[in-house]
Amino acid sequence: MQEVAQHGNGGAGYIDTLAEAEKALVEEAGWTLFPIAKDVKLQVEFNPQAIAEYRLIGYETRALNREDFNDDRVDAGEIGSGHSVTAIYEITPKGSPAQQIDDLRYGQAKVDNPAAIANAGEYAFVKIRYKLPDEDASRLITMPVTAANEVASFDAASADQRFSVAVAAFGQKLRGTSQVAGYGYDRVSEIAAAARGADTFGYRAEFLSLVRLASALDGRR
Repeated sequence: MQEVAQHGNGGAGYIDTLAEAEKALVEEAGWTLFPIAKDVKLQVEFNPQAIAEYRLIGYETRALNREDFNDDRVDAGEIGSGHSVTAIYEITPKGSPAQQIDDLRYGQAKVDNPAAIANAGEYAFVKIRYKLPDEDASRLITMPVTAANEVASFDAASADQRFSVAVAAFGQKLRGTSQVAGYGYDRVSEIAAAARGADTFGYRAEFLSLVRLASALDGRR
């Protein structure tokens, strides 16, 4: 269903409760019915002087080849009215003891010489391509990621950002991803509860219930 929806520029959802039906068919229906941008593509280039490793969490079915970014013939995702998309990258800063992959032998001299790298003070460079609903030629938006975009600590991030981290960690726990092997369900629940916010429709409370259920099932193994 998801693959068919992607090819048809639509959305797919699993409806098993009345609340889920209201979410999919009422609260979120607008973004599929009223697109404001089509073939939206996101490309992030990390500065090797600042970032040693990076990993995109999720979006396996949405990944494009690098050369597809500038090719307007390649189909991509749609953004609808009231719709937002969050992409989470796990990064390892240069020189961090958490680095798992050895540095490359060739090209390392340039990395070790910041003066040889253009825009060395940036962490990353974000590029977004999109088409207006009635156009076939894409438009480009670019933005560097610098120290000005940093937050002082994890707790200083917005509630939505912190909650999205909890959701991403939970999904990886369920998949058995090695990077979160030492990350417990209790920590996921703690982050989500602290970032729950107003929760008008109770979706975040439902997520907390799922985390508790997964934790209970995991403890019975």
